[in-house]
Amino acid sequence: MKSGFLLSLLLLASLKLTAQSDSITYQPNKINQFKLVPLPAIGSNPANGWLFGLAPSATWYMGDPQTTKMSNFVGNFLYTTKQQWIFSSRSNIFLNENKTILIGDWRYFITSQPTYGLGSSTPNEPMENPNQPGVWWGEQQMDFRLIRFYEAILKRIGDSKLYLGAGYHLDVHSKIKNFQDEEITDHLEFAHDRYNSDMGFDTEKYTLSGISLNMVMENRDNSVSPYEKNFAWVQYKINPSFLGSDQSSSLLLLDYRHYINLSEKRKRNLVALWGFGNFLVSGKVPYMNLPGMGWDMFGRSGRAYAQGRFRGESMVYTEAEWRFPLQQNKETFGGTVFVNAASFGSKTTQEKLFEKFNPGYGLGLRVMINKQNRTTISADYGFGQKGNSGFYLNVNESF
Repeated sequence: MKSGFLLSLLLLASLKLTAQSDSITYQPNKINQFKLVPLPAIGSNPANGWLFGLAPSATWYMGDPQTTKMSNFVGNFLYTTKQQWIFSSRSNIFLNENKTILIGDWRYFITSQPTYGLGSSTPNEPMENPNQPGVWWGEQQMDFRLIRFYEAILKRIGDSKLYLGAGYHLDVHSKIKNFQDEEITDHLEFAHDRYNSDMGFDTEKYTLSGISLNMVMENRDNSVSPYEKNFAWVQYKINPSFLGSDQSSSLLLLDYRHYINLSEKRKRNLVALWGFGNFLVSGKVPYMNLPGMGWDMFGRSGRAYAQGRFRGESMVYTEAEWRFPLQQNKETFGGTVFVNAASFGSKTTQEKLFEKFNPGYGLGLRVMINKQNRTTISADYGFGQKGNSGFYLNVNESF
């Protein structure tokens, strides 16, 4: 979840709010070296107002640390001054000797956020869509509830870095309400409602339920804050109506990350590269299930833009980030400089993928609160086009 947190509380919470086991020796059939960071959270953003709650993270080993990668969990338990509740749990769990990976993404939102229509050319200010007469283009407010349950299990192929597996994915959007500011009096149809009506979906509630086929190459030295090597994920999601989807459809996700170390002595000095694609392959999906900015698993894409700022039937995203230490002999503080760009295609607005890109750039501060596991608090400020910008605070690196 992207949100602007108060940096002072961030630094305060980083002062050893860590619960860990008394021993760092391997104990068979037990969770080893469990470390919890119960980070208190307070902040604000235009969509939510002020937020209060907890943003805990945890790392541990499900086997011998010499032969098993570190598992991790990131959560959000927040309440806002706009009477919104935001609960989420995202996890990557490596079982003993990395023979099995469990990937989880569970969420329950009672929330709101603006939507702007489909494609890469949507403006900030609301106006009539020139490609869709009678339909709003630009900022349109939405209230909704979301129940999400994603869980995938993957088995390693022999002694390789390759994993194959399957997953189940459920999204239920309900109590959807579109509205504009009171000052706007034009009687135009909301982009969300027009799209859903044209595609045969309800405008107030819809369900996407399906299974996925997954292939993962896990070659990173550390999944929380990698210093080197790479990661790849290919997921083909099938959403048949007999599993509860309002209409049958399929989507393809492609995710690749590469980490180039710039110094053998200071491995924290590196360049990180990320390429991400999400495509509607067949059928139709409801508006909020279309590929969107900031709706990747950990909500890290598109720093400089709000979650959901761009959306379409197809999405391509790329990012490059230089990560570096700020201390000569210590690893506590680090910095980052990043650039990114995204393109969205939409048949609805006749906009082709790669026809337009929306770039972003920015810089950030890193505070490593556990050097052994590389648990890191990240604070970034991003700048985009047309006055878009934002402050983002997260646990661990962005990707």
